[in-house]
Amino acid sequence: QVQLVESGGGLVQAGGSLRLSCAASGRATSTLNMGWFRQAPGKEREFVASASRNGGSTYYSDSVKGRFTISRHNAKNTVYLQMNSLKPEDTALYYCAANTKILLTPTFSVDYWGQGTQVTVSS
Repeated sequence: QVQLVESGGGLVQAGGSLRLSCAASGRATSTLNMGWFRQAPGKEREFVASASRNGGSTYYSDSVKGRFTISRHNAKNTVYLQMNSLKPEDTALYYCAANTKILLTPTFSVDYWGQGTQVTVSS
């Protein structure tokens, strides 16, 4: 069983930056595609970014492309989401996710979820 634990959320002013971390246990991240999703109040959970097992392929939603960067450190079993130029509309609960598929595809199906970390961007 894979467990994912997010950290790094908080309150930041618009234009600021945050880096989220996701620590995995129970399985090596080198065998998992990793992703980030978010859910704002009253809205559905949406895809943010994903990275293939070795980090060689990544996907981003249009709303964060050019501002957010997903990266991974498999030796530490950790995945990161660097968020720059944050906007109030980025306010949401951010979830780490993983799947065991061989290849990363634009549509990220989720086998495992983390509990989420709150990001709040003030205007």
